[in-house]
Amino acid sequence: MRFQIVALASLLALAAAAPVQILKPRATTGVACPPFALQDYSAFQISDGVAGNAAAQANVTFVEPFNGCDLSTAAETAETAQFDPDIAAASGAAATALQNGKIKNKVLKLTAEIQGLLIEAAQGKNEASSIAGEQTKLNNNIKLDTAAAGQASKGVV
Repeated sequence: MRFQIVALASLLALAAAAPVQILKPRATTGVACPPFALQDYSAFQISDGVAGNAAAQANVTFVEPFNGCDLSTAAETAETAQFDPDIAAASGAAATALQNGKIKNKVLKLTAEIQGLLIEAAQGKNEASSIAGEQTKLNNNIKLDTAAAGQASKGVV
């Protein structure tokens, strides 16, 4: 559980730093998703107060605000609409740098997808096979990124 909170906090910090649209429609409701903002622990801690309702309080902080949000949409759109055409149009070192950037984008996207699946699993959905499949893809892309260590990497924004 500690890892999941740290991983989610890390994901939120990455998302806060990314130049993506902060508010986007929820896939299921059409309501805007909340903005990602890096916060001090004191702003979201639930330890104060009365014991006995920690699960509900944690859900209010880390699950409910993002219910229905597809955290990986921006990264997927960048991959298909921006990286792929730019890579096709480039050559040599420029193409390699863009390919490395695309792989890093995939790591970001898959990390977001896994966190979303973990949230759904925490709510009682059986997401074990989906998590395993996405984790395999993530591990593959991390290996590709590690193999390219030290090479230039370029984003599309």
